[in-house]
Amino acid sequence: MAMLRVHLMPNWFGSSDPAMEEALYETTILRQFSGLHLDRIPDETTILNFRRLLEKHELAGRILQIINGYLDDRGLIRRQGTVVDATISHARARARARPRTRTASAIRKGIR
Repeated sequence: MAMLRVHLMPNWFGSSDPAMEEALYETTILRQFSGLHLDRIPDETTILNFRRLLEKHELAGRILQIINGYLDDRGLIRRQGTVVDATISHARARARARPRTRTASAIRKGIR
Protein backbone atom coordinates (compact mmCIF):
# COMPACT_ATOMS: atom_id res chain seq x y z
CA MET A 1 0.00 0.00 0.00
CA ALA A 2 2.88 2.39 0.77
CA MET A 3 4.41 2.00 -2.69
CA LEU A 4 1.05 2.65 -4.32
CA ARG A 5 0.76 5.90 -2.39
CA VAL A 6 4.34 6.80 -3.31
CA HIS A 7 3.40 6.10 -6.95
CA LEU A 8 0.39 8.42 -6.79
CA MET A 9 2.17 11.47 -5.38
CA PRO A 10 4.47 12.21 -8.37
CA ASN A 11 1.40 11.98 -10.61
CA TRP A 12 -0.43 14.52 -8.49
CA PHE A 13 2.52 16.87 -7.95
CA GLY A 14 4.31 16.40 -11.27
CA SER A 15 7.60 15.39 -9.69
CA SER A 16 10.26 12.96 -10.89
CA ASP A 17 11.30 9.75 -9.14
CA PRO A 18 14.49 11.33 -7.71
CA ALA A 19 12.48 14.36 -6.54
CA MET A 20 9.92 12.04 -4.90
CA GLU A 21 12.66 10.20 -3.00
CA GLU A 22 14.08 13.51 -1.79
CA ALA A 23 10.63 14.83 -0.86
CA LEU A 24 9.93 11.71 1.23
CA TYR A 25 13.11 12.34 3.22
CA GLU A 26 12.40 16.04 3.66
CA THR A 27 8.62 16.30 4.06
CA THR A 28 6.94 14.73 7.06
CA ILE A 29 3.40 14.94 5.67
CA LEU A 30 4.39 12.95 2.56
CA ARG A 31 5.94 10.24 4.75
CA GLN A 32 2.80 10.16 6.89
CA PHE A 33 0.55 9.88 3.82
CA SER A 34 2.63 7.04 2.41
CA GLY A 35 2.91 5.31 5.79
CA LEU A 36 6.70 5.21 5.62
CA HIS A 37 9.33 5.94 8.23
CA LEU A 38 12.72 7.51 7.53
CA ASP A 39 14.46 4.14 7.66
CA ARG A 40 12.12 2.66 4.99
CA ILE A 41 12.14 5.34 2.24
CA PRO A 42 12.36 3.71 -1.21
CA ASP A 43 15.13 4.96 -3.46
CA GLU A 44 14.40 6.43 -6.89
CA THR A 45 15.13 3.10 -8.63
CA THR A 46 12.59 1.27 -6.47
CA ILE A 47 10.00 3.95 -7.25
CA LEU A 48 10.80 3.63 -10.97
CA ASN A 49 10.64 -0.18 -10.90
CA PHE A 50 7.25 -0.11 -9.14
CA ARG A 51 5.88 2.32 -11.74
CA ARG A 52 7.21 0.13 -14.57
CA LEU A 53 5.61 -2.95 -12.98
CA LEU A 54 2.24 -1.19 -12.89
CA GLU A 55 2.69 0.00 -16.48
CA LYS A 56 3.71 -3.48 -17.66
CA HIS A 57 0.41 -4.86 -16.39
CA GLU A 58 -1.50 -1.79 -17.64
CA LEU A 59 -2.50 -0.83 -14.11
CA ALA A 60 -0.84 2.58 -13.62
CA GLY A 61 -3.37 4.63 -15.58
CA ARG A 62 -6.38 2.63 -14.42
CA ILE A 63 -5.46 2.91 -10.74
CA LEU A 64 -4.82 6.64 -11.03
CA GLN A 65 -8.13 7.13 -12.87
CA ILE A 66 -10.09 5.18 -10.22
CA ILE A 67 -8.50 6.99 -7.28
CA ASN A 68 -8.80 10.43 -8.89
CA GLY A 69 -12.46 9.68 -9.69
CA TYR A 70 -13.10 8.67 -6.08
CA LEU A 71 -11.47 11.87 -4.80
CA ASP A 72 -13.26 14.01 -7.39
CA ASP A 73 -16.66 12.57 -6.42
CA ARG A 74 -16.01 13.72 -2.86
CA GLY A 75 -14.68 17.14 -3.84
CA LEU A 76 -11.18 16.29 -2.64
CA ILE A 77 -9.23 16.38 -5.89
CA ARG A 78 -6.79 19.20 -6.47
CA ARG A 79 -7.61 21.10 -9.64
CA GLN A 80 -4.83 23.65 -9.52
CA GLY A 81 -2.38 24.72 -6.91
CA THR A 82 1.16 25.45 -5.99
CA VAL A 83 3.55 23.58 -3.78
CA VAL A 84 5.47 26.10 -1.70
CA ASP A 85 8.77 25.40 0.00
CA ALA A 86 8.49 27.04 3.42
CA THR A 87 11.98 26.11 4.56
CA ILE A 88 13.46 28.58 7.02
CA SER A 89 17.11 29.30 6.39
CA HIS A 90 19.46 31.50 8.32
CA ALA A 91 21.12 34.37 6.52
CA ARG A 92 24.05 36.48 7.54
CA ALA A 93 23.17 39.74 9.18
CA ARG A 94 23.16 42.64 6.76
CA ALA A 95 25.75 45.33 7.26
CA ARG A 96 24.26 48.59 8.44
CA ALA A 97 23.77 51.15 5.75
CA ARG A 98 26.06 54.11 6.09
CA PRO A 99 24.39 57.45 6.64
CA ARG A 100 24.00 59.29 3.36
CA THR A 101 26.48 62.05 2.86
CA ARG A 102 25.41 65.05 0.93
CA THR A 103 27.23 65.69 -2.32
CA ALA A 104 28.70 69.05 -3.19
CA SER A 105 25.99 69.65 -5.79
CA ALA A 106 23.29 68.85 -3.23
CA ILE A 107 24.84 71.30 -0.79
CA ARG A 108 24.87 74.04 -3.46
CA LYS A 109 21.22 73.36 -4.29
CA GLY A 110 20.27 73.38 -0.62
CA ILE A 111 19.01 69.78 -0.68
CA ARG A 112 19.21 67.93 2.59
